[in-house]
Amino acid sequence: MHNQRSALRRSSRDKIIAGVCGGLGEFFGIRPFWFRLGFVIAAIPGGVPGIGLYLLLWLIIPSE
Repeated sequence: MHNQRSALRRSSRDKIIAGVCGGLGEFFGIRPFWFRLGFVIAAIPGGVPGIGLYLLLWLIIPSE
């Protein structure tokens, strides 16, 4: 049996800012909380790593 994943999209249902973490959670099959936590932790040392990556994904990943 082959497990099919849907295309990576920003979530319109599970979003706080732009739906990036919700979309990543749906795509990888894990809770979006873990992606949100990862972005917050990455933003702690000056903000650029977490916020920059989030903004980049916001631009790259299409919405639902």
